[in-house]
Amino acid sequence: MIKNNFFKDKKVLVAGGTGLIGMQLCDKLIKLGANVTVASLDDYKSKKNLKFVKADLRSFENCLQLTKNKNIVFNLAGVKGSPKMTLEKPASFFVPTLMFSINLMEAARRNKIENYLFTSSIGVYSPKSKFLEDDVWKTFPSENDKYAGWAKRICELQSEVYEIQYNWKNISVVRPANVYGPYDNFDINNAMVIPSLINKALNAKKTLKVWGDGKNIRDFIFSSDVADGMLLSVKNKINYPINLGSGKKNTIKEVVNIINDNLPGNKLLIEWDKSKPSGDRIRLMDIKKAKKIGFNPKITLKDGIKLTMDWFLNSKQYRRYNSFTEKN
Repeated sequence: MIKNNFFKDKKVLVAGGTGLIGMQLCDKLIKLGANVTVASLDDYKSKKNLKFVKADLRSFENCLQLTKNKNIVFNLAGVKGSPKMTLEKPASFFVPTLMFSINLMEAARRNKIENYLFTSSIGVYSPKSKFLEDDVWKTFPSENDKYAGWAKRICELQSEVYEIQYNWKNISVVRPANVYGPYDNFDINNAMVIPSLINKALNAKKTLKVWGDGKNIRDFIFSSDVADGMLLSVKNKINYPINLGSGKKNTIKEVVNIINDNLPGNKLLIEWDKSKPSGDRIRLMDIKKAKKIGFNPKITLKDGIKLTMDWFLNSKQYRRYNSFTEKN
């Protein structure tokens, strides 16, 4: 929790602010007294203390205009899709991710932004029992996250070279784990594991088919907890990458059971399809560095999934822009 008024009256741009992390971040910034502008390709209406601009960040001119007269920029802009979709349509992920970051960071530099945050990903890591921030450049990203991982790594390097050449020290980089929550992409064909399973379960009749054996371990973190970590990183002017995860091991089977327990009707029969790929066996983050700046995830997996399911049941009309399915 941010206890002082660091963000009060600051002019803040949240790029990609209509997604599952961005919506939580904007609400928190507004409560802290910031003047928030959101830029996104989603359809969204402005509300009190928040200005919405529908803008394509692949345009450098758009980025220059959006960052003008701002104090802080949070770059959450990205392409949301499952590992399967990023492997099938890698250009639709890789190219926009690079363009968003290159354009926005350069525009922010030219407009002399005080603080800048780039949202990286757990995808930068190579398969290992626990992910440590300093281990990234000793290995390569997992083949299951090849294009996403390299795109995010290149964007992290951009922040590093800007510090070296331009002496811009207030660039924060956060690496969220497997994030879930309201306002996510719930498209069964290209969503991440939790939103995909929630949608499938709520639309299943008697049986829920799940890829793998359910034993894979993941580090799941609720979106509002990630937003807290972002605020702490900027407030403390952290200029090195930090992991934002729960630091706890949870299996896919546990996720499925929690979803099943929270269904409005009868429980489903779970059918595990072991012939299908299920990704890396374990992906767990070390969060010691984040804890040193006050990061303390509050939402348990059980509570977070219930909150997400309740939101989804009441907000099915909410639709996210998706570069994998939209015609550009």
